[in-house]
Amino acid sequence: MEQRIGSSSKPLEGAGFDPAFIPGLTSPVSGEPEDAKPEDAEEPLAQDEAAPEEPEAAEEAEADEDAAADGPVFEAADRRARIVADAKGVRLSLDEERCEFGWDEIGAVETESPRFGKRFTITVHTPDRRWYPIEIEAAARADFKEWEEQLDAVLDAYFEESD
Repeated sequence: MEQRIGSSSKPLEGAGFDPAFIPGLTSPVSGEPEDAKPEDAEEPLAQDEAAPEEPEAAEEAEADEDAAADGPVFEAADRRARIVADAKGVRLSLDEERCEFGWDEIGAVETESPRFGKRFTITVHTPDRRWYPIEIEAAARADFKEWEEQLDAVLDAYFEESD
């Protein structure tokens, strides 16, 4: 009696298993191998050579300071999360993820302080019915009142409700 090693079924074909099955869905394949480097590719810096510090980062920090000088600023952060609200809008960050909302992109800003615990929640709502919550852990529950007052001052200064 003969036995075959391996599967006796044929592999399935179609768009569900191979996106290249539909012409135009994927980019055309070039004739060069994937390992090949383009001739004009830059050589990596040697370990002795240090990359110069980019001036853009310094300019952004100066721009943030200028915006802070113009009006009220709310800033709260813990070890993972951070929120900044100023003349530019609201910026949220959690670990390496960041998002920015200009004042024209914001439908509402909601705050929630828990009855127990130290996690202060701020939720940014957009006009297209999406919301982006972020939780900041406070050092003490007394920070909640201070944060709400600072955020209210920023919202009063920059946020305009459309009726």
